Amino acid sequence: MKAILTVIVLISACLAASAAVASSSPDPLFQDEETLKVTITGPLYTLVKKRPRDEYLAGVFSFTDTDGTAVDLDAGLRARGHFRHKNCDFPPVGLNFKKSQTAGTLFDKQNKMKLVVHCDDSARYQQTVLREYLAYKLLNSLTDQSFKARLLQVTWVDTEDRRDRMVRYAFLIEHKDRLAKRLDRKVLETDRARLSAIQGDQLNLTSVFQFLLGNTDFSPLAGANNECCHNYVLFDNKVDPLLAIPYDFDQSGFVNAPYAEPNERLGIKSVRQRVYRGRCANNKYIPGSISRFQEGRDAIFALIAGQEGMDSSVRKSLARYVEDFYKIIDTPRNTERKIADKCL
Repeated sequence: MKAILTVIVLISACLAASAAVASSSPDPLFQDEETLKVTITGPLYTLVKKRPRDEYLAGVFSFTDTDGTAVDLDAGLRARGHFRHKNCDFPPVGLNFKKSQTAGTLFDKQNKMKLVVHCDDSARYQQTVLREYLAYKLLNSLTDQSFKARLLQVTWVDTEDRRDRMVRYAFLIEHKDRLAKRLDRKVLETDRARLSAIQGDQLNLTSVFQFLLGNTDFSPLAGANNECCHNYVLFDNKVDPLLAIPYDFDQSGFVNAPYAEPNERLGIKSVRQRVYRGRCANNKYIPGSISRFQEGRDAIFALIAGQEGMDSSVRKSLARYVEDFYKIIDTPRNTERKIADKCL
């Protein structure tokens, strides 16, 4: 009997361990780095001109599944976003799938998703999409506590026959609820966060990452309209400190979007100018963050060198921009002067 009980305990432990591993794994969509070719068919003229935000337009999202099967998913389409919604010729898109249709496909467990698209129909904006996608991949290379992204090559088909068919890069971002599931946490909805409640080493790592990107358009503590936080999402498990995870990097110098504007309050004339926005209370974690970036140096430059669809001039510009970051963190004096001494 004792032996049987021991076996049962061991089996239970193995099952629990397997479940833990499964819950921490990315969804099928984000387990592959290959660019996914899809076709989005719908009333694109209405989507672009009227930009509905409160209702979804009926569309179809088509792709070839991993087993070679052609899949057509009903997909609601709506305009989303804030700045880009108002300032882009083609608005960011929100997708709404039916879980009953996605079950067992590459989009298993997916429902509502953010699709980052070209702001304007130009070659430069195609590069902007790739640059922002690459920003997500750089953070992924440093920590799993980050939003996954999947690059798409989208064929857009207008059922209203008022817009030409076009093929453009875009990318999907892991939904915050799916990231919460992967991290075994819940999304925390709050109007404001206390710095002391947030895990310091992880927040500092993302603060240094924002410095690498040349991004100042964020706050892990506050947001607009009593909604926290600006371009950060907080994740809670009721036991450990909160995780603050960033997203939306289009205002950064790394992405260098044509519409990006520097924050006048910071006294910078270009978004390419780096200003550290980390918290002084977390300065003790700077050495650990710097070590992580130094360990990940080769992976970061490899991602830049290997990015599909990127113009060689853009690739070289990004490499030089990141090299300038490493020139700072490779020298203790520069790290102190440009990072530690500039904390908030």
